[in-house]
Amino acid sequence: MTYVDGFVAAVPTANREQYLQHVRACAAVFKEYGVLKLVECWGDDVPDGEVTSFPMAVKRQPEETVVFGWFLWPSREAREQAMPKLMEDPRLQPDVNPMPFDGKRLLYGGFEVIFDE
Repeated sequence: MTYVDGFVAAVPTANREQYLQHVRACAAVFKEYGVLKLVECWGDDVPDGEVTSFPMAVKRQPEETVVFGWFLWPSREAREQAMPKLMEDPRLQPDVNPMPFDGKRLLYGGFEVIFDE
């Protein structure tokens, strides 16, 4: 069964093109290590909530946009084998491909697929 890494982040709206360049560079490397599909979504209709919301979760500032994305892996095992290699890959190091957003406010997690139609 496939496995999904999902994430939500707040990206400075002015950094949209820089973020897209970052994503393209990362996508090529992640695919080399087994990711089947990468999807990145730029917030278009992401309302503030009263109790909880995407903007609240990432502490979005007025000049930021919420980004939502996921990576599809062949399995959790494939992801677990690839992750240490990805973290060491020189093409993904901050001095080579810096994140154009505050990584401390990035929410992420791994998810077992239980329904896919």
